[in-house]
Amino acid sequence: MIAAASVASMTGFARAEGAAEGAAWAWEARSVNSKGLDLKLRVPPGWEAIEPLARSQVGAWFRRGSVQLALSVQRADAALGGVVLDSDLLEKLIALSAEPVAAGRVAPPRWDGLLQVRGVLRATDANESTGPLPTAWQTGVLETLDRALAALQEARLREGAVLGGVLGALLEQMETAASGARRAANDAGLAQSARLRERLAAMQIELDPQRLAMEVALLAAKADITEELDRLDAHLVEANALLASGEPVGRRLEFLTQELQRESNTLCAKSNALTLTRLGLDLKTMIDQFREQAANVE
Repeated sequence: MIAAASVASMTGFARAEGAAEGAAWAWEARSVNSKGLDLKLRVPPGWEAIEPLARSQVGAWFRRGSVQLALSVQRADAALGGVVLDSDLLEKLIALSAEPVAAGRVAPPRWDGLLQVRGVLRATDANESTGPLPTAWQTGVLETLDRALAALQEARLREGAVLGGVLGALLEQMETAASGARRAANDAGLAQSARLRERLAAMQIELDPQRLAMEVALLAAKADITEELDRLDAHLVEANALLASGEPVGRRLEFLTQELQRESNTLCAKSNALTLTRLGLDLKTMIDQFREQAANVE
């Protein structure tokens, strides 16, 4: 059931209503961000039998998100509520009093006294079922839940479409910044070589060409960010592929964001030019924005 057409957000809201003879009901479903799939389910007293089936349906629709489901029911035959007598508790109280009554230590329990014991009488409301759920009710409630979950998924996909556009734009910006960093790194290497020669000339130090070439190569190796940029490009390609896959990719995007952050940190640490440092800082800002948005992806 999980859609494979676009990125899905973890945020959404939906409501679906249904009815059968003698009852009407409504499901409200909402979801927000979560590391995994977390379900909070609220049903009226007496409807607990549908909980495991409802949980199974949620698992068929979603992989991640904090999903909250609430069922409200209106019974036609209980509009004014009623009272339930707990016969089992009543029998236990009578049985417990048999021995002291037989021994003459206490008087036999009176009906009015037994009814005052907490739990013997319990008020019910219109939402409560005090007996087995009719099959038509249970089937109808679960069908309505499926419609509510489908609507919730549609809401998550609508928000996901916007989210995917934002993430895609950020990836394009990062690709542009990475290309600029590669050009800046090449220019910085040439500028560094020129600065070294100027310093040596200013200090009237002469090095043989071979020694000078070795010093330039050593400085270039220390400042080389080719590997970092190659890995950065590979991570950006993978992020684009994940967004295009249409699968639940939130966890993998979060991992890729950590790797992108690692490479941008190294790039800034190795930078030997102001232009390259600025591009590295821009990349870090974009990656932070990407991480915040990716946290919303299922």
